[in-house]
Amino acid sequence: MSYNYPADLLTLQRDLTAARAELGALLNALPYSVDPLDAWERPEGYWAGARTVPASPGWTPEQQQEVAALREQVQHLAIEAVTHPYWETLDPADRLSARDGLKHQDEPAAA
Repeated sequence: MSYNYPADLLTLQRDLTAARAELGALLNALPYSVDPLDAWERPEGYWAGARTVPASPGWTPEQQQEVAALREQVQHLAIEAVTHPYWETLDPADRLSARDGLKHQDEPAAA
């Protein structure tokens, strides 16, 4: 089924997708631990096998603030998108499909 999404809802979803991508990229670039941690090893015998984890210098206060700001932005945009008045115009049985369609609106069509 095709839905006629309002322009502001499309913009919200695009902004949300971009904010989630930015947050994900930042988290992937940061050390694995917020707090400084020493290196450690998991001995052989565990289900995943031996593993060595390097030390983590932790995050700087600026990095923590940046992550917090992006998480807040993602949360705000998600709330705005989910509570948009457009959803009330749809039959409740169609809302899940419409929300899923909105998330994939900008993806190229399958060949």
